[in-house]
Amino acid sequence: MAKRMKEKALARKENADRRPQATAKYVRISPSKVKIVLDIIRGKDYNEAMAILQGTPKAASEILVKILASAGANAENNLNMSKSDLYVAECYANSGPTYKRWWPRSHGSADTILKRTSHITIILDERANPVVARPVKKAEVSTSVDVNAEAKEEVKAEAAASKSVEGGEK
Repeated sequence: MAKRMKEKALARKENADRRPQATAKYVRISPSKVKIVLDIIRGKDYNEAMAILQGTPKAASEILVKILASAGANAENNLNMSKSDLYVAECYANSGPTYKRWWPRSHGSADTILKRTSHITIILDERANPVVARPVKKAEVSTSVDVNAEAKEEVKAEAAASKSVEGGEK
């Protein structure tokens, strides 16, 4: 079960108007097809999500690239955020109106064709704690050198053993 749900919900509401977002409505693609691609980029960094979308061979990826770029532009221009600090906080595709068409069949009957539409929303947010490279301590370096020295000694011992076996066989 989720922990601190009320606190997290309040934090999201406080932050809601300060998060960059972009929405595309009445997009002529099924929401189920869009959700497949959205699941891939959810939680990824902005640049990583853009790279994934550009390499994904799905029809929805072209639309999502435009929406993600729009959300990134909103962040830069309206909220003075850097694209390198952003990640995809939320993304979802809701169903829009469905166009109903008819396809004539035999004996005067017809089949229904449902042309589904989507309302797609991508919400970005800044990382709270950006990942920074931590400095390597001297103790860590010395232990790695010791491991390498032990490995070298083992290799030398194996080489000496193989030479003595080869020398005895002649």
